[in-house]
Amino acid sequence: MSTLSDRWLFWVPTLIWASTWHVILYQLAAGVPVLNSVGWRFALAALLLAALARWQGQSLRGLPLSAHGLMLATGVVQYSGNYVSVYEAERHIPSGLVAVLFCLMVFGNALSGRLFFGQRVTRRFLLASAGAVSGVVMIFWPEIAATGARPSAAYGLGLGLLAVLAACIGNVLTLTLTRRGLPLVPVLAWSMGYGAAFLLAASLLSGAGLQFSWQPSYLLSLLYLSVAGSVVAFVLYFKLAQRQGPARAALTGVVIPVIALAISALFEGWRPTPLSLAGMGLSLVSLWMATRAPSHARP
Repeated sequence: MSTLSDRWLFWVPTLIWASTWHVILYQLAAGVPVLNSVGWRFALAALLLAALARWQGQSLRGLPLSAHGLMLATGVVQYSGNYVSVYEAERHIPSGLVAVLFCLMVFGNALSGRLFFGQRVTRRFLLASAGAVSGVVMIFWPEIAATGARPSAAYGLGLGLLAVLAACIGNVLTLTLTRRGLPLVPVLAWSMGYGAAFLLAASLLSGAGLQFSWQPSYLLSLLYLSVAGSVVAFVLYFKLAQRQGPARAALTGVVIPVIALAISALFEGWRPTPLSLAGMGLSLVSLWMATRAPSHARP
């Protein structure tokens, strides 16, 4: 994977994660509790990553004990808290607002990259990122404007912001581990494994038990979310973050809503408005500006 260009590392996870917004609907339709569905997703992903690590000749047992504390924290924060917060937030606020909140990862990752890794981003990059986020706001403006009418909107907004914070922290933890020289695939395998164990244990303790569905739509969506949405997407995303820094990698979150809505138009009957089309255009132009901004970040 080290031979893949940055363009591939950016667009493959972007396209995959844009499609997962639709695929997750098949998980929700099966009636399996969120803790279980997300837990099964990352449990399968962890097993696949472990197999990939062995195939690459990387040891899962060779990681220092101190690293397991960080990988456990990563699993609980990024692969548990982040995903559960997103699912729960969408019960209280529109999914479009959640998408807008996740665009803010660009700025969260820029700040964390500066604080923890000494990576700088240019003013042009930040301005272009702000333009891209503004475009996403335009796309989802009707949903956002109606948020205030929901009685639990503030709670949902808090959960959405918590999910963004968890994702940013997870990025820092994973990159900290790989910057210590630990191989990425075993780190992800352990982190997702810990996250899955935490979720399934939480489900048992909550009294929900361990539930599963053998419906073909659930099985196929679970397979896609585990293989493409977790193994492939996260490996490539963190490869990109290692090369270009977490802020530039987080630009995937700006493009994902645009592509996700195109998929929604094909499969769910969504119809664009002039404002949403203008927002899409602004997001894509801003992305072009951000990715071509001169970078003075230190490697």
